[in-house]
Amino acid sequence: MAAKPQSNRRQFLTGQAALDAVSNLVPDASAASSRGQSIAGRRESETYLLQIERTAMACEFQILLNAGQHPGATESALDAMNLIERLEDQLSWFRDTSELTRINRTAATSPVNVERRLFQLLVEAIDLSEQTGGAFDITAAPLWKLWGFHRREGKVPSEREIQQVLTQTGSRQIRLDTDAQTIQFVRPGVEINLGAIGKGYALDRCGEHLVAAGVENFLIHGGQSSMLARGSRAGDSQGNPCWTIALRHPLKPDQRLAEIHLRDRALGTSGAGNQFFHSGGKRYGHVLDPRTGHPASTLLSATALAPTAAQADALATAFFVMGLTASVEFCQSRPEFGALLVSAGEQAGSLEFVAVGIEEHEWQSYI
Repeated sequence: MAAKPQSNRRQFLTGQAALDAVSNLVPDASAASSRGQSIAGRRESETYLLQIERTAMACEFQILLNAGQHPGATESALDAMNLIERLEDQLSWFRDTSELTRINRTAATSPVNVERRLFQLLVEAIDLSEQTGGAFDITAAPLWKLWGFHRREGKVPSEREIQQVLTQTGSRQIRLDTDAQTIQFVRPGVEINLGAIGKGYALDRCGEHLVAAGVENFLIHGGQSSMLARGSRAGDSQGNPCWTIALRHPLKPDQRLAEIHLRDRALGTSGAGNQFFHSGGKRYGHVLDPRTGHPASTLLSATALAPTAAQADALATAFFVMGLTASVEFCQSRPEFGALLVSAGEQAGSLEFVAVGIEEHEWQSYI
Protein backbone atom coordinates (compact mmCIF):
# COMPACT_ATOMS: atom_id res chain seq x y z
CA MET A 1 0.00 0.00 0.00
CA ALA A 2 1.43 3.36 -0.99
CA ALA A 3 2.21 5.80 1.81
CA LYS A 4 -0.20 8.69 2.15
CA PRO A 5 1.29 12.12 1.38
CA GLN A 6 1.48 14.56 4.27
CA SER A 7 -0.39 17.88 4.22
CA ASN A 8 -0.91 20.66 6.69
CA ARG A 9 -4.30 21.66 8.14
CA ARG A 10 -4.68 24.76 5.98
CA GLN A 11 -4.09 22.80 2.76
CA PHE A 12 -6.59 20.18 3.86
CA LEU A 13 -9.29 22.67 4.78
CA THR A 14 -9.03 24.54 1.49
CA GLY A 15 -9.03 21.35 -0.55
CA GLN A 16 -5.57 22.08 -1.96
CA ALA A 17 -4.12 18.87 -0.58
CA ALA A 18 -6.80 16.89 -2.36
CA LEU A 19 -6.16 18.63 -5.66
CA ASP A 20 -2.43 17.96 -5.24
CA ALA A 21 -2.94 14.26 -4.48
CA VAL A 22 -5.70 13.14 -6.81
CA SER A 23 -4.60 9.54 -6.78
CA ASN A 24 -5.48 9.26 -3.10
CA LEU A 25 -9.01 10.63 -3.40
CA VAL A 26 -11.98 8.34 -3.20
CA PRO A 27 -14.50 9.13 -5.96
CA ASP A 28 -17.15 7.08 -4.22
CA ALA A 29 -17.77 5.29 -0.95
CA SER A 30 -17.39 1.58 -1.55
CA ALA A 31 -17.20 0.02 1.90
CA ALA A 32 -19.75 -2.65 2.78
CA SER A 33 -22.52 -2.02 5.28
CA SER A 34 -22.74 -3.60 8.71
CA ARG A 35 -26.52 -3.13 8.85
CA GLY A 36 -27.77 -2.58 5.31
CA GLN A 37 -26.70 -3.06 1.74
CA SER A 38 -26.04 0.45 0.38
CA ILE A 39 -22.89 1.88 -1.13
CA ALA A 40 -22.25 5.10 -3.00
CA GLY A 41 -21.88 4.40 -6.69
CA ARG A 42 -19.06 5.50 -8.99
CA ARG A 43 -19.43 8.35 -11.43
CA GLU A 44 -17.48 8.43 -14.68
CA SER A 45 -16.76 12.16 -14.53
CA GLU A 46 -13.33 13.79 -14.28
CA THR A 47 -14.17 15.39 -10.93
CA TYR A 48 -13.00 14.60 -7.44
CA LEU A 49 -14.46 14.36 -4.01
CA LEU A 50 -13.31 15.37 -0.58
CA GLN A 51 -14.11 12.67 1.96
CA ILE A 52 -14.34 13.49 5.66
CA GLU A 53 -14.97 10.56 7.96
CA ARG A 54 -15.41 9.73 11.62
CA THR A 55 -16.19 6.53 13.51
CA ALA A 56 -19.27 6.93 15.70
CA MET A 57 -22.42 5.01 16.63
CA ALA A 58 -20.58 1.74 15.88
CA CYS A 59 -20.11 2.61 12.20
CA GLU A 60 -18.20 4.85 9.83
CA PHE A 61 -19.76 8.23 9.03
CA GLN A 62 -18.62 10.00 5.86
CA ILE A 63 -19.35 13.34 4.28
CA LEU A 64 -18.58 13.59 0.55
CA LEU A 65 -18.07 17.05 -0.94
CA ASN A 66 -17.27 18.29 -4.43
CA ALA A 67 -13.61 19.32 -4.19
CA GLY A 68 -13.08 23.09 -4.26
CA GLN A 69 -16.75 23.92 -4.83
CA HIS A 70 -17.74 25.57 -1.54
CA PRO A 71 -15.22 27.72 0.38
CA GLY A 72 -15.02 26.60 3.99
CA ALA A 73 -17.01 23.43 3.29
CA THR A 74 -14.44 21.12 4.83
CA GLU A 75 -14.30 23.09 8.07
CA SER A 76 -18.10 22.92 8.21
CA ALA A 77 -17.95 19.16 7.58
CA LEU A 78 -15.46 18.71 10.42
CA ASP A 79 -17.80 20.66 12.70
CA ALA A 80 -20.64 18.38 11.58
CA MET A 81 -18.58 15.33 12.50
CA ASN A 82 -18.04 16.80 15.96
CA LEU A 83 -21.81 17.19 16.20
CA ILE A 84 -22.23 13.47 15.51
CA GLU A 85 -20.02 12.66 18.49
CA ARG A 86 -22.12 14.91 20.72
CA LEU A 87 -25.30 13.26 19.46
CA GLU A 88 -23.87 9.82 20.23
CA ASP A 89 -23.25 10.99 23.79
CA GLN A 90 -26.91 11.92 23.96
CA LEU A 91 -28.56 9.03 22.09
CA SER A 92 -26.46 5.97 22.87
CA TRP A 93 -28.23 3.03 24.48
CA PHE A 94 -24.83 1.62 25.45
CA ARG A 95 -23.46 4.63 27.37
CA ASP A 96 -24.34 4.94 31.05
CA THR A 97 -24.04 8.73 30.92
CA SER A 98 -26.24 9.38 27.87
CA GLU A 99 -29.54 11.21 28.05
CA LEU A 100 -31.25 8.12 26.63
CA THR A 101 -29.89 5.98 29.47
CA ARG A 102 -31.11 8.56 31.99
CA ILE A 103 -34.57 8.32 30.45
CA ASN A 104 -34.57 4.52 30.58
CA ARG A 105 -33.36 4.56 34.16
CA THR A 106 -35.97 6.93 35.61
CA ALA A 107 -38.96 7.42 33.27
CA ALA A 108 -40.90 4.55 34.80
CA THR A 109 -41.04 6.32 38.16
CA SER A 110 -41.42 9.98 37.18
CA PRO A 111 -41.56 12.27 34.12
CA VAL A 112 -38.15 13.08 32.65
CA ASN A 113 -37.34 16.39 30.98
CA VAL A 114 -36.00 15.93 27.46
CA GLU A 115 -33.81 18.22 25.35
CA ARG A 116 -35.91 20.00 22.71
CA ARG A 117 -34.56 18.33 19.56
CA LEU A 118 -34.55 14.89 21.15
CA PHE A 119 -38.14 15.40 22.24
CA GLN A 120 -39.07 16.23 18.63
CA LEU A 121 -37.37 13.01 17.52
CA LEU A 122 -39.35 11.00 20.08
CA VAL A 123 -42.60 12.58 18.85
CA GLU A 124 -41.71 11.66 15.28
CA ALA A 125 -40.72 8.12 16.28
CA ILE A 126 -44.07 7.56 18.00
CA ASP A 127 -45.88 8.98 14.96
CA LEU A 128 -43.99 6.63 12.61
CA SER A 129 -44.76 3.72 14.92
CA GLU A 130 -48.46 4.50 14.75
CA GLN A 131 -48.39 5.01 10.96
CA THR A 132 -46.71 1.63 10.44
CA GLY A 133 -48.99 -0.24 12.81
CA GLY A 134 -46.16 -0.87 15.24
CA ALA A 135 -43.73 -2.31 12.67
CA PHE A 136 -41.30 0.41 13.71
CA ASP A 137 -41.08 0.62 17.49
CA ILE A 138 -38.46 2.33 19.66
CA THR A 139 -39.68 0.35 22.70
CA ALA A 140 -38.55 -3.00 21.23
CA ALA A 141 -35.29 -2.94 23.23
CA PRO A 142 -36.51 -5.59 25.75
CA LEU A 143 -37.23 -7.96 22.85
CA TRP A 144 -33.81 -7.29 21.37
CA LYS A 145 -32.24 -8.18 24.72
CA LEU A 146 -34.42 -11.28 25.10
CA TRP A 147 -33.09 -12.66 21.81
CA GLY A 148 -29.51 -11.90 22.85
CA PHE A 149 -28.79 -9.50 20.00
CA HIS A 150 -27.54 -6.76 22.36
CA ARG A 151 -24.54 -8.99 23.15
CA ARG A 152 -24.34 -10.64 19.73
CA GLU A 153 -25.09 -13.92 21.49
CA GLY A 154 -28.28 -15.03 19.78
CA LYS A 155 -30.64 -17.40 21.58
CA VAL A 156 -34.20 -18.54 20.92
CA PRO A 157 -36.50 -17.59 23.82
CA SER A 158 -39.64 -19.47 24.72
CA GLU A 159 -43.00 -18.25 23.49
CA ARG A 160 -43.97 -17.58 27.08
CA GLU A 161 -40.95 -15.30 27.53
CA ILE A 162 -41.78 -13.47 24.29
CA GLN A 163 -45.37 -12.87 25.31
CA GLN A 164 -44.31 -11.60 28.71
CA VAL A 165 -41.88 -9.09 27.19
CA LEU A 166 -44.50 -7.94 24.67
CA THR A 167 -46.48 -6.53 27.59
CA GLN A 168 -43.63 -4.01 28.03
CA THR A 169 -43.43 -2.85 24.41
CA GLY A 170 -45.42 -0.65 22.04
CA SER A 171 -45.93 3.10 21.75
CA ARG A 172 -48.79 2.86 24.26
CA GLN A 173 -46.10 2.41 26.92
CA ILE A 174 -44.87 6.00 26.42
CA ARG A 175 -46.46 9.26 27.53
CA LEU A 176 -45.09 12.44 25.99
CA ASP A 177 -46.07 15.80 27.45
CA THR A 178 -45.57 18.37 24.70
CA ASP A 179 -46.07 21.37 26.98
CA ALA A 180 -43.64 20.19 29.65
CA GLN A 181 -41.28 18.45 27.14
CA THR A 182 -41.21 15.31 29.29
CA ILE A 183 -41.39 11.57 28.75
CA GLN A 184 -42.78 8.97 31.13
CA PHE A 185 -43.16 5.20 30.86
CA VAL A 186 -46.46 3.58 31.79
CA ARG A 187 -44.83 0.66 33.61
CA PRO A 188 -41.47 -0.67 34.81
CA GLY A 189 -39.44 -2.68 32.32
CA VAL A 190 -40.05 -0.34 29.40
CA GLU A 191 -36.93 0.79 27.52
CA ILE A 192 -36.41 2.83 24.37
CA ASN A 193 -33.65 2.34 21.83
CA LEU A 194 -33.13 4.77 18.94
CA GLY A 195 -30.86 2.47 16.95
CA ALA A 196 -33.25 2.27 14.00
CA ILE A 197 -33.66 6.04 13.68
CA GLY A 198 -30.68 7.62 15.44
CA LYS A 199 -28.17 7.43 12.59
CA GLY A 200 -30.64 9.03 10.21
CA TYR A 201 -31.35 11.76 12.75
CA ALA A 202 -27.61 12.42 13.04
CA LEU A 203 -27.37 12.74 9.25
CA ASP A 204 -30.25 15.23 9.23
CA ARG A 205 -28.54 17.34 11.88
CA CYS A 206 -25.28 17.27 9.90
CA GLY A 207 -27.17 18.24 6.76
CA GLU A 208 -28.75 21.19 8.56
CA HIS A 209 -25.30 22.36 9.64
CA LEU A 210 -23.86 22.14 6.11
CA VAL A 211 -26.82 23.91 4.51
CA ALA A 212 -26.62 26.71 7.09
CA ALA A 213 -22.94 27.09 6.16
CA GLY A 214 -23.86 27.54 2.50
CA VAL A 215 -22.88 24.05 1.30
CA GLU A 216 -25.42 23.07 -1.36
CA ASN A 217 -24.01 19.78 -2.69
CA PHE A 218 -23.07 16.87 -0.45
CA LEU A 219 -23.70 13.24 0.34
CA ILE A 220 -23.58 11.99 3.93
CA HIS A 221 -23.85 8.39 5.04
CA GLY A 222 -23.70 6.44 8.26
CA GLY A 223 -22.51 2.87 7.91
CA GLN A 224 -23.47 2.87 4.21
CA SER A 225 -27.05 1.99 5.21
CA SER A 226 -28.33 5.51 5.93
CA MET A 227 -27.78 8.30 3.39
CA LEU A 228 -28.71 11.93 2.89
CA ALA A 229 -28.13 13.66 -0.46
CA ARG A 230 -28.35 17.35 -1.28
CA GLY A 231 -27.75 18.77 -4.74
CA SER A 232 -25.53 16.69 -7.01
CA ARG A 233 -22.04 15.49 -7.64
CA ALA A 234 -20.00 17.93 -9.74
CA GLY A 235 -19.51 16.80 -13.31
CA ASP A 236 -22.61 14.60 -13.32
CA SER A 237 -23.58 14.45 -16.98
CA GLN A 238 -27.04 12.99 -16.47
CA GLY A 239 -30.14 14.94 -17.43
CA ASN A 240 -31.14 14.78 -13.77
CA PRO A 241 -27.96 15.64 -11.80
CA CYS A 242 -27.75 13.65 -8.58
CA TRP A 243 -25.67 11.38 -6.39
CA THR A 244 -25.67 7.76 -7.52
CA ILE A 245 -26.03 5.13 -4.80
CA ALA A 246 -25.36 1.45 -5.47
CA LEU A 247 -27.20 -1.16 -3.39
CA ARG A 248 -25.47 -4.42 -2.57
CA HIS A 249 -26.99 -7.79 -3.37
CA PRO A 250 -28.60 -9.15 -0.15
CA LEU A 251 -27.32 -12.69 -0.80
CA LYS A 252 -24.03 -11.88 -2.55
CA PRO A 253 -22.41 -8.90 -0.77
CA ASP A 254 -19.64 -8.61 -3.37
CA GLN A 255 -22.17 -7.85 -6.12
CA ARG A 256 -24.27 -4.80 -6.89
CA LEU A 257 -28.00 -5.19 -6.87
CA ALA A 258 -29.17 -1.85 -8.24
CA GLU A 259 -28.40 1.86 -8.51
CA ILE A 260 -30.55 4.65 -7.13
CA HIS A 261 -30.13 8.26 -8.25
CA LEU A 262 -30.58 10.44 -5.19
CA ARG A 263 -31.06 14.20 -5.01
CA ASP A 264 -32.49 16.21 -2.11
CA ARG A 265 -33.72 12.98 -0.59
CA ALA A 266 -32.67 10.41 1.98
CA LEU A 267 -32.30 6.66 1.77
CA GLY A 268 -32.24 3.89 4.34
CA THR A 269 -31.68 0.17 3.83
CA SER A 270 -32.57 -2.65 6.20
CA GLY A 271 -31.86 -6.36 6.05
CA ALA A 272 -30.68 -9.28 8.13
CA GLY A 273 -27.87 -10.41 5.84
CA ASN A 274 -25.06 -9.59 8.27
CA GLN A 275 -26.49 -10.07 11.76
CA PHE A 276 -28.10 -13.44 12.41
CA PHE A 277 -27.57 -16.77 14.16
CA HIS A 278 -28.55 -20.39 13.57
CA SER A 279 -30.34 -22.62 16.04
CA GLY A 280 -31.93 -25.98 15.44
CA GLY A 281 -31.17 -25.76 11.75
CA LYS A 282 -33.04 -22.46 11.40
CA ARG A 283 -31.69 -19.00 10.64
CA TYR A 284 -32.77 -16.06 12.85
CA GLY A 285 -32.14 -12.49 11.69
CA HIS A 286 -31.65 -9.54 14.05
CA VAL A 287 -34.55 -7.43 12.72
CA LEU A 288 -37.43 -8.28 15.03
CA ASP A 289 -41.12 -7.76 14.38
CA PRO A 290 -42.18 -5.77 17.46
CA ARG A 291 -45.77 -6.91 16.96
CA THR A 292 -45.03 -10.66 17.29
CA GLY A 293 -41.68 -10.68 19.06
CA HIS A 294 -40.14 -12.89 16.36
CA PRO A 295 -37.56 -12.08 13.66
CA ALA A 296 -39.00 -10.67 10.43
CA SER A 297 -38.36 -12.94 7.46
CA THR A 298 -40.61 -12.13 4.49
CA LEU A 299 -38.15 -9.83 2.64
CA LEU A 300 -34.45 -10.07 1.88
CA SER A 301 -33.94 -6.31 2.01
CA ALA A 302 -35.97 -3.12 2.14
CA THR A 303 -34.78 0.28 0.98
CA ALA A 304 -36.84 3.34 1.89
CA LEU A 305 -36.67 6.82 0.34
CA ALA A 306 -37.95 9.80 2.30
CA PRO A 307 -37.54 13.56 2.73
CA THR A 308 -35.39 13.07 5.86
CA ALA A 309 -32.81 10.49 6.83
CA ALA A 310 -34.56 9.81 10.14
CA GLN A 311 -37.72 8.88 8.27
CA ALA A 312 -35.82 6.75 5.75
CA ASP A 313 -33.98 4.95 8.56
CA ALA A 314 -37.15 4.14 10.47
CA LEU A 315 -39.19 3.20 7.41
CA ALA A 316 -36.51 0.85 6.05
CA THR A 317 -36.84 -1.16 9.25
CA ALA A 318 -40.63 -0.90 9.17
CA PHE A 319 -40.85 -2.05 5.54
CA PHE A 320 -38.59 -5.03 6.24
CA VAL A 321 -40.97 -6.00 9.04
CA MET A 322 -44.22 -5.18 7.21
CA GLY A 323 -43.39 -7.17 4.09
CA LEU A 324 -44.26 -6.53 0.47
CA THR A 325 -47.98 -5.83 0.31
CA ALA A 326 -48.26 -3.58 3.38
CA SER A 327 -45.14 -1.59 2.40
CA VAL A 328 -46.45 -0.96 -1.11
CA GLU A 329 -49.81 0.17 0.25
CA PHE A 330 -48.06 2.47 2.73
CA CYS A 331 -46.08 4.24 -0.01
CA GLN A 332 -49.02 4.44 -2.39
CA SER A 333 -50.98 6.37 0.23
CA ARG A 334 -48.03 8.64 1.03
CA PRO A 335 -46.37 9.95 -2.15
CA GLU A 336 -43.49 11.57 -0.24
CA PHE A 337 -42.11 8.09 0.49
CA GLY A 338 -40.73 5.41 -1.80
CA ALA A 339 -39.36 1.90 -1.49
CA LEU A 340 -37.33 -0.71 -3.30
CA LEU A 341 -38.27 -4.10 -1.87
CA VAL A 342 -36.40 -7.33 -2.56
CA SER A 343 -37.77 -10.80 -1.91
CA ALA A 344 -36.75 -14.32 -2.88
CA GLY A 345 -37.84 -15.40 -6.36
CA GLU A 346 -39.58 -18.61 -7.28
CA GLN A 347 -36.35 -20.24 -8.40
CA ALA A 348 -33.58 -20.94 -5.89
CA GLY A 349 -31.18 -18.02 -5.65
CA SER A 350 -33.36 -15.68 -7.72
CA LEU A 351 -34.70 -12.31 -6.56
CA GLU A 352 -37.80 -10.26 -7.23
CA PHE A 353 -37.92 -6.44 -7.14
CA VAL A 354 -40.84 -4.21 -6.34
CA ALA A 355 -40.32 -0.46 -6.67
CA VAL A 356 -42.95 2.01 -5.45
CA GLY A 357 -42.68 5.79 -5.24
CA ILE A 358 -39.51 5.70 -7.39
CA GLU A 359 -39.57 6.91 -10.99
CA GLU A 360 -38.05 4.69 -13.69
CA HIS A 361 -35.21 7.14 -14.31
CA GLU A 362 -34.33 7.19 -10.61
CA TRP A 363 -33.10 3.59 -10.39
CA GLN A 364 -31.59 0.79 -12.40
CA SER A 365 -31.36 -2.95 -11.71
CA TYR A 366 -28.14 -4.92 -12.15
CA ILE A 367 -29.80 -8.34 -12.18
